[in-house]
Amino acid sequence: MTLQTWLLFLAATAGLSCSPGPNGLLALTHGALYGRVRAVFTIVGGVLGFLLLMLLSMFGVGALLQSSETALTVLQWLGGAYLIGLGIQQWRAPGLHLQLQDEAARKNNARLFRQGALAALSNPKVLIFFAAFLPQFVDPQQGLPGQFAIMALTFALIEFTVEVLLAQAAHRIGPKLEKHGKRFNQICGGLFILIGLALPLSR
Repeated sequence: MTLQTWLLFLAATAGLSCSPGPNGLLALTHGALYGRVRAVFTIVGGVLGFLLLMLLSMFGVGALLQSSETALTVLQWLGGAYLIGLGIQQWRAPGLHLQLQDEAARKNNARLFRQGALAALSNPKVLIFFAAFLPQFVDPQQGLPGQFAIMALTFALIEFTVEVLLAQAAHRIGPKLEKHGKRFNQICGGLFILIGLALPLSR
């Protein structure tokens, strides 16, 4: 993976992590309810769940590369179309509505961890997203394990950092996301559309 490709992946991952999703909203909610320290258990569970789905997607991409590079090119174009569609959907999405009611007193750290992991694993769209997202950054001429390791580590660090910041700023950022949620969705959706257009064309 070249530095340029990695920087594109870094920017795309940051955009993905910052876009509102179940785990980001869960980190925001648990940060408001339990504080940043306890919300870390939720966040770690979610990141590990994402890494498992990412690993499954990587195995699929690796198997595809072994069978045909042409198939990978087709998948990259289909993935680009999927990202554009996802961006349009995100653009049209209504503003956020955070619900902070929860059973705070009865949730221990293990339950917070499980809730974060299940929020990631129970969303089949994440697996489809990774299957569309990861091939955009794969270089068939380079070793796959190293590229996959770099992508997984980068994603985990970005996702963890963003969610910790959300949890830490929960009381400040929550009302703003609710107030300006529509504009926020449009920014994230526009980013996905740009990625979907740019990456297949850059091959």
